[in-house]
Amino acid sequence: MDNINKKINLTTDVTYLKGVGPRRAKTLKDHHISDIGDLLYYYPRKYIDRSIITRMNMIKVGQEVSVVGKVQSCGLKKTRKRNYYQVTLNDNYGNINLIWFHALSWITGKFEIGDVIAAYGKVDFFNGFNITHPEFDSLEDNDDPINTGQIIAIYPGTSELKKVGLESKGFRKIIRNAIEKTRLVIFDYFPDNFLKEYGLINRCSSIINIHQPDNSNHLKNAIYRLKFDEHFFLQLLMALRKKRIENTNGRVYEKKGHYVKKMYNEIPFTLTNSQIKVLKEIRSDLNSKKQMNRLLQGDVGSGKTIVATLIASIVIGNNSQVAVLAPTELLAEQHYRSFKKYCDLVNIKSGLLTGSLSISQKNNLLDELKSGELQIIIGTHALIQDQVVFEDLGLVIIDEQHRFGVEQRKKIIDKGYNPEILAMTATPIPRTLAFTYHGDIDVSVIDELPKNRKKIETKVVQQDKLNDVYDFIKKILIKGQQCFIVYPLIDDSEHTDLKAAKTGYEKIKNIFSKYNVGYLDGKMKIDERNKIMDMFSKNKINILVSTTVIEVGIDVPNSTLMIIDNAERFGLSQLHQLRGRVGRGSQKSFCILIARKFTPDSNKRLKIMEYTNDGFIISDEDLKIRGPGDYFGKKQHGYMKLKIGNIIKDGSIIRIARNAAFSLIEKDPKLNKKENIPIKKQFLKYYKEMIEFIDIS
Repeated sequence: MDNINKKINLTTDVTYLKGVGPRRAKTLKDHHISDIGDLLYYYPRKYIDRSIITRMNMIKVGQEVSVVGKVQSCGLKKTRKRNYYQVTLNDNYGNINLIWFHALSWITGKFEIGDVIAAYGKVDFFNGFNITHPEFDSLEDNDDPINTGQIIAIYPGTSELKKVGLESKGFRKIIRNAIEKTRLVIFDYFPDNFLKEYGLINRCSSIINIHQPDNSNHLKNAIYRLKFDEHFFLQLLMALRKKRIENTNGRVYEKKGHYVKKMYNEIPFTLTNSQIKVLKEIRSDLNSKKQMNRLLQGDVGSGKTIVATLIASIVIGNNSQVAVLAPTELLAEQHYRSFKKYCDLVNIKSGLLTGSLSISQKNNLLDELKSGELQIIIGTHALIQDQVVFEDLGLVIIDEQHRFGVEQRKKIIDKGYNPEILAMTATPIPRTLAFTYHGDIDVSVIDELPKNRKKIETKVVQQDKLNDVYDFIKKILIKGQQCFIVYPLIDDSEHTDLKAAKTGYEKIKNIFSKYNVGYLDGKMKIDERNKIMDMFSKNKINILVSTTVIEVGIDVPNSTLMIIDNAERFGLSQLHQLRGRVGRGSQKSFCILIARKFTPDSNKRLKIMEYTNDGFIISDEDLKIRGPGDYFGKKQHGYMKLKIGNIIKDGSIIRIARNAAFSLIEKDPKLNKKENIPIKKQFLKYYKEMIEFIDIS
C-alpha cells in the first residue's frame, strides 16, 4: 500500500482514492473530473463561515441572516388559500421556519428530520420567525471530524452527483483524502523569487486552503493565488502571440498612393481629431517592418468605417488587395454598401462575396480577384474557402473578430504573405476585457464623435403608454422626419410571447395609414432589402418596421426616432447599437424603449440607457449583467480556461498577472531558461490546442 501511495500524484485516476468506486468515478468523469488534479481544481462555489452564523435567539425581522440548525419537522402544509412547504430548524437557542410557496414537488423530499441545514435569507414574522424561499445547503452533523473548522466549503452540485452521494459532504471527504495523498507531490511551477515578487503563497498551500481554509485570511490568499494563476497563463498566451507577431516580417507601405489623397479630399465631411490620431497610429504600423495586428474600436457613429476605408486605400495604392471578413451576410452587405460608397469616389473596384451568389456571379468575382482586377472584397466565411485566391492580399480587415475561431482567422490571413491585420468591432469592448480578450494586439480607440452628433434622448415606457408613443411618432412624421420601429422576432411563435415584427408591421400600417410604412427582415432577398433601404434613405418610406437587421451599417440622417419593442429582451450593447441608427443628422433625436415585462431588474437595467449615451459605460454594464459567456459566446469564452477567475471583478489581479507574463516573455521569449521550464510545461497543459498559433514548442 505504501508503494502505491508513493506513486499517487495529480495525474492519478480518481479511482485510487478511498470512497471513489466505479459508479462515482463514472459520474465524476461525466463532470470532467478524471484524475486527482481535476478533483483538486474543482473549486467550492461558496463557503459557510461559522463565525458569522446568527443564533436563532438573536434574529430580528428584516435582517439578512445565515442560520444553521437541525431539521425538527418538515412537510407540506395545506390551507384554504394555498399550499406551502415548511421546514422548522432548531439550533438549541431557538427555531426558525423555512417556507416555500413555489416548486413544491422539487422541494419535497429534500429534507429529513435530523438533517443539519444552513439557510440564508431575509427574516419575516408570521406565526414565528420565517425565511421565505431561502437559499440553503445541507451539512453533515457537527460531530463529523470534517466539519470541525470554522469555514465550510460548499461545492457545485447536480442531480447526477447527488445520486452517488457527492453533495458537498461527499466532496469534502474525497477531497480531504486526495489532499492527504498528494500534498507532498504538489510542486510549484513558479520559482521562489517569482512568488516573492508577486506576493503569492505556494501552490500546495493554495490548493489546501481553497478546500480546507483555517481562517478567512488563508482562504483569501488561496483565492488570490489561484485567480492569479488562471489570469497569468491567459496573459502568457497573449504575450506569446504578440511576440510571434512582432517577430513576423510585414510589408512596408512607404507611399500613401493617389487613392488615399483623393478619397480624403472627396469625402463630404471633416474627420475628427480622434480619427486623425487613429489614422496616424495605423499608418505608423504600415510604415514599419513588423506585421500589423491592431484592433480598431469606437462608439456607435464614431466613424470607424471611413478610417478603415482610408487605410485600405493606402494598401491598394501600393498595388495590394484588401479583404473584409464579416460574420453574417447582413453585416457583409452593409459593409459592402459603406465601403463601396467611399471606394466609388476614387474608382477602387470592390466586390461582395457571400453564399447567396449564383455560381456564375461567384466565378466571375473569383476570376477578378485572382487577376488583381478586384481590389477590395467584402464577404462572409465564403472568403475562407480554398477556391478564393488573391493576386496579392496585403490587408485583412476582420469585423467582430470574436465571432470567428482562431483557425478561421488564420485561414483568411494565410491567403496572403504576412498581410496586415486590422480587427474592427461595432461594440466598444468593455475596459475590463481589453487586457483579457485583446491582450495580444494593439488597440486604437476613436473616442470622439463627429461634432454634428447630438445626444439621443432616451425614455423607457411601459406598454400601457403605447398611445402616447403613437402620438409622439405622429409629431415626428408631421415634421417630415422618419422613424424606425424594431421588434425581436420575425414571426409569432407558440414558444414565445415576443411581439413579432410582421404582426407589428400590420398594426403600425393600420394606425399610420396616411403614411408609407416599410418592412425589413433578415430572411428577405438581398435585392428586396436593398430596395427597401434605398426607399427609406430617400424618404419614400416614413416608418421602417424591422427586426435587428438594422443594428449596424444604416445611416439615414433624416431618421430621428428609434422605437424598440420588448426592449427588456435585448442586451444593453445591442440596444445601444440600435439606438445609434438615429441621431446622425442635425435634428434632435429620440429613442423609446417599450418594456412589455416591467420588473425592478429590467427597469434598473434599461434606466442605464436613459442616463448615458457612452458605449463604453454601457458595454461595461452589459458585461456585468450578461457575463462574458453571453457577451462573446460560450465557445470563444471557453478558451479563457477560467474556473475561479472572473474577468469582470478581477481587474487589479489581471493587470498584475499581465505585467508578470509580458515581463517574463520579454526576458525569456521561448521560456527555455531552466527556472521557467515548469511554467512552460504548465502553460502547455492549459493551452495545448493553441500551440500552432504561438512561437513555442
